[in-house]
Amino acid sequence: MTGAEQAALDMEKVGAFGERLAGFLNGGSAALMISIGHRVGLFDAMAGLPASTSTEIADAAGLDERYVREWLGAMVTAGVVEYESSRAVYVLPPEHAALTIRAAGPNNFANVMQFIPLVAAVEEEVIDKFRHGGGVPYSSYGRFHEAMAELSGASFDANLVDVVLPLVPGIVERLDTGIDVADIGTGSGHAVNVMARAFPNSRFVGYDFSEAALSRGRAEAEAWGLSNATFEARDVATLDGSRTFGFVTTFDAVHDQADPRAVVRGIHASLEPGAYWLCVDVRASSHVGENVDHPLGTFGYTVSCMHCMTVSLAYGGEGLGAMWGVHQAREIFAEAGFGAIEVHSIEGDPMNNYYVCRRN
Repeated sequence: MTGAEQAALDMEKVGAFGERLAGFLNGGSAALMISIGHRVGLFDAMAGLPASTSTEIADAAGLDERYVREWLGAMVTAGVVEYESSRAVYVLPPEHAALTIRAAGPNNFANVMQFIPLVAAVEEEVIDKFRHGGGVPYSSYGRFHEAMAELSGASFDANLVDVVLPLVPGIVERLDTGIDVADIGTGSGHAVNVMARAFPNSRFVGYDFSEAALSRGRAEAEAWGLSNATFEARDVATLDGSRTFGFVTTFDAVHDQADPRAVVRGIHASLEPGAYWLCVDVRASSHVGENVDHPLGTFGYTVSCMHCMTVSLAYGGEGLGAMWGVHQAREIFAEAGFGAIEVHSIEGDPMNNYYVCRRN
């Protein structure tokens, strides 16, 4: 940059942006360390302790003290853990524990932090796709889907039966009486099992292409003694209405499909007349300018670029991405034949829209 170009700069704006960049650097670092703290159980261990030394915290968590001490340094400087210098003790305030321990359920932000290192692990592959096109396949993502199952599972346990299902007109009563239900793109099938346990008179099937994920659903159903939950390996883009259901659900499963429009058409064809589809998917606008104030907008676009969009492209798909947004969702749903489409949100979930779509 020449001297003249430098002289033309608004140095106050440069300084403010520099501070913002430093904030990104510290925030990304904190996310990585919070993820580690979640995975090794440090937040859970600290929530049950008074102000303690690094040795006492390491002993409580069953971990190596030297690593715990360095982690605590990161947490203190990030403002997550409080430190008393005179006694060299650390404490996790209860207000912070409420958002970082497993008992917090869907409010556990430490759980969400796992996705930063998980998507960073495919950085080299994604950089190659920036240069040459194409996408990164599911097989590259290691434990991404395990983490996703943990995240969604906490939400299902807390909200699915009592908060989410009542959004669908009359569905709780119909489930009590007994209907056939399909969960499309079920993954590890926890949603199927939660619903099957709550509504023993109804019959539930989970469809997914991953046998490894489905085996976890089957194991859980067996452990819970469920006879009304089954799981089938299937390409959900091939649903054709040969089997129909009184209710269909999808949970964050549409936007990363290779052919989402075919999936939605298949869902419409698979519903009995007058039946509902509950689609839970990322809350966003389809227009980037309207997402500037989204509380998790940068996170949403990042995970989309690093996972949701690219896995769709890897299989020759449309690459909708996680931030496809409510406008495009309405367009795709209407194109498939859905006439009545309602959009709901629930308290404590800033990341998802709850679409209630009825087949005429």
